[in-house]
Amino acid sequence: MNRKSVGLFTIVAVLAMTFAMVMPTSAQIDGDVTYAIDKSANGIYIIQMLDKPVVAYEGDVKGLKATKPAQGKKIDPNSPAVTNYASYLADKHDAVLEKVNGKKVYDYHYTFNGFAAELTVAQANKMASFEGVVAVSPDMMYSIDTSSTPDFLGLTADGGLWDQLGGVDSAGEDIIIGIVDSGIWPESMSFSDRTGTNGNGTQGGKLSYQQIPGWNGSCTPGEQFPASDCNQKLIGAQYFNDSWGGNAGINASMPWEFNSPRDYNGHGTHTASTSGGNFGVEVTGPAAVFGTVSGIAPRARIASYKALWSNEDGSSANGFTADLVAAIDQAVADGVDVINYSISGSRTTFMDPAEVSFLFAADAGVFVAASAGNSGPDASTVAHPSPWITTVAASTHDRYYESYVTLGNGDTYYGASVNTTGAGPADLVYSANVGLAGVDPEEARLCIPGSLDPALVAGKIVLCDRGAIARVDKSLAVYMADGIGTILANVTPSSLNGDFHSVPTVHIDDVDGQAVRDYVATDAAPTAEIAPSYNAPVPAPVIASFSSRGPLLAGSGDILKPDVSAPGVDILAAVAPPGNAGKDFDLYSGTSMSSPHVAGLAALLMDLHPDWTPMMVKSALMTTGFDLLSGADPFAQGAGHVAPTIAADPGLVYDSGWVDWLGFLCGTGELNASYCPAIGIDPSDLNLASFAIGALPGAQTITRTVTNVSKGAEQYTFSASVPGIDVVADPAFFTVHSGDTISYTLTFTVNGAAMNTYTTGFATWTGNKGHVVRSPVAVRPVKLAAPAEVAAAGTDGTLDFDVTFGYNGDYFADVHGLVAADMQAGNVIDDPADDINTALGTGIGYTLHVVNIPAGTALARFSLFDAYTDGNDDLDLYIFDPTFANIGGSGSGTSAEQVDVPYPVPGSYYVVVHGWGTDGPDADYTLFSWAIPEAAGSTNMTISGAPTSVLQGDSATLTVDWIGLDAGTKYLGAISHSNAGGLIDMTLIGVDTD
Repeated sequence: MNRKSVGLFTIVAVLAMTFAMVMPTSAQIDGDVTYAIDKSANGIYIIQMLDKPVVAYEGDVKGLKATKPAQGKKIDPNSPAVTNYASYLADKHDAVLEKVNGKKVYDYHYTFNGFAAELTVAQANKMASFEGVVAVSPDMMYSIDTSSTPDFLGLTADGGLWDQLGGVDSAGEDIIIGIVDSGIWPESMSFSDRTGTNGNGTQGGKLSYQQIPGWNGSCTPGEQFPASDCNQKLIGAQYFNDSWGGNAGINASMPWEFNSPRDYNGHGTHTASTSGGNFGVEVTGPAAVFGTVSGIAPRARIASYKALWSNEDGSSANGFTADLVAAIDQAVADGVDVINYSISGSRTTFMDPAEVSFLFAADAGVFVAASAGNSGPDASTVAHPSPWITTVAASTHDRYYESYVTLGNGDTYYGASVNTTGAGPADLVYSANVGLAGVDPEEARLCIPGSLDPALVAGKIVLCDRGAIARVDKSLAVYMADGIGTILANVTPSSLNGDFHSVPTVHIDDVDGQAVRDYVATDAAPTAEIAPSYNAPVPAPVIASFSSRGPLLAGSGDILKPDVSAPGVDILAAVAPPGNAGKDFDLYSGTSMSSPHVAGLAALLMDLHPDWTPMMVKSALMTTGFDLLSGADPFAQGAGHVAPTIAADPGLVYDSGWVDWLGFLCGTGELNASYCPAIGIDPSDLNLASFAIGALPGAQTITRTVTNVSKGAEQYTFSASVPGIDVVADPAFFTVHSGDTISYTLTFTVNGAAMNTYTTGFATWTGNKGHVVRSPVAVRPVKLAAPAEVAAAGTDGTLDFDVTFGYNGDYFADVHGLVAADMQAGNVIDDPADDINTALGTGIGYTLHVVNIPAGTALARFSLFDAYTDGNDDLDLYIFDPTFANIGGSGSGTSAEQVDVPYPVPGSYYVVVHGWGTDGPDADYTLFSWAIPEAAGSTNMTISGAPTSVLQGDSATLTVDWIGLDAGTKYLGAISHSNAGGLIDMTLIGVDTD
């Protein structure tokens, strides 16, 4: 993680003065000096504390009663037990914060034990070293991930899930969906609690919803949002903006926004009405042609938590982690059953504050649906990696309105369109050729409003390239220049969207777009005619091109994401007029739209099965999914497209809970070992409805447990199809009674699959009563699995480690080193500013060293150790290469710092030791460095037990011996693992002789 940036000329000047005889004064240093904790863009940090939050606290503090709710129950935030424990947590937050004199922004109690505070980057880094602090995270900005779907999902069919719940008048009854998003437009009929009325139903009409018991939420009044805007459908609405500086900050930076739960953007209104909007709401405005819309769980209640704030044109909305975690925390305290989170998130960690909040929310019985992200079709772009979240990909559905454009040469191209009138025939121009004088031609090409010349556009159809701005703004630019129609052309492969445009518009793909450009460029008098749109049912579902894909970056490939796919293209739902050109309904696309479908389905399943946990609901949706027409790729579709009626009776489910998740986090290494009891598990063994192995060296056996949630006993038989992998179940068949659980193992063995490349497929249990329980599989065969580093002590000694092989053939284990550390004694003065930037600027608080790295080095390591300072010091380390580029840093809350540089260029390296915090005016220390040779050879270390040839699946115990090392230092070496094709991997060997 990056520490605070240091000015280029400051670093150059400091190093030039200090090493005038070593480096030219004109040398330039590129890159930033790094801090252990990133700098926060808004100066706010989220601090996670060690104690459990309210929803997980089991009464282990003397005098404080347990607050963890029983299964199926919710917390009462006003009970003495909860308020006392929350006060206890807040006091501990204050005590830690007082040590650095920061300003508190939020206290979190319910799903996340911690707080948000205004801190300098130096204070944040110091905070990370305090006892009881688990993690310090900079406040990060996240963005939105942006109807016939109830019919498409089978909800309306006879025997469908709505039917099973008693019809639309009771589907999702009294289930509360919390929407963490951009707010809500309360006047929408999708949120009316009365029948036969317009507006929000506060007058006239029959009350169709009654007060729900046990609800702890509130309706926070604010700008253009009186508390009376809530009702018995929209039962709660709150807003969170402290990360922006509160109401004053919003007024200063976004004066168009509402300092209230009222939605300006429309995204929150859209996700709320999709997941739980009323049934049969009449569509108005340009979308009236579609008739009526319905939410997935039409009788669910809605609670809105506004933590995203819109830009003025409504094309996006953004929010900071601190506000988002506050919204999640409050939603669970209020008593929601489901949370929809159509917001971008981490791709790389399970310990992001929002992910941790969702962990405790799930433990409290709250189902969480989150969008997978809109960065597809690139691989490894999927967000929200945590297994306690249901991460949703986006697919198409079967209602597709299209049109076509016919050129003057007779060629016809089809695309998405909802225009009702058509345009032309008329002259056709390319936007790049008709820009206003003085306007950047790139703006004209992209049809930025105001960039087109009416004298060249009036009465014509304009070809506009997609990109940079909202699609509908391009047709607005044509309208503003008096054009009569738009051909919107992709410039790269992407989705086709039927938006509501200012002039008749057809959206075509990149290939056809280039053909139209070529026609305009070569025809002396190009013309075009856009036909009126028509309903053209197309084969569906297929994965949306924008939907983010796996493999997952977090967890070393031992967990599979996304989990499921759901409709997310051209979804019609209610919106907020200010950000949608005055419209009350609009078509949106994105995984933001697929996630609320799953949130609504979860509400229905929780209504039908009140005894199911969130993970049982997730499992049911996964194991009953079906393949998309675009291909059965688990990295795109997850387990498959949701099939809710079948999910209501899935046969078997996979469940997991707090102990499993804690073991998973310990097994991934993301949770500090000091917080891990002896329950760490291989992440592949977490009891999920999917199977993933990120590194499969020959064979691996994993374990699962299933529960029969259907009526009566059923016998299940196993089958699998994973190309190049043999999958064997033990037992291969079993009988399980209703309500009972059974465990089984699956052994995955490589049989022809390519090395270092994922192979995917499915494993299926088929019951004799018709249940089919299918799970996606993703495994990556590797040639070898060995530890990255092992450590031992003594001038003479031995150690063992295991290697597992995933190939047949030769094997060579060679020694490199051991190399004694180059030890340089140093002294550094305490930096009074506790900031590397200030220290380099003033020349106070750091010391510089030169370390020469020879040619032929495989790995250079630079280290400081707590035991090698003269007290309780906090020293940091920064490395510059021979070109004076900063190539790494380490800045923990102690003096234990390390930077590795693989295959370094030879030359002089410049090492900065920073006196962040000494326990006196200065600190004595020792800088250690090593250069492990690339060439094999050693005079003090040997390897034995290594086979010369191996078979796939073999394991060997390698023994490393060393002798005659000097006392009082540290040695570093390596064992290289190779075959006839060359180096496969290396295991570092560290020996401490002190």
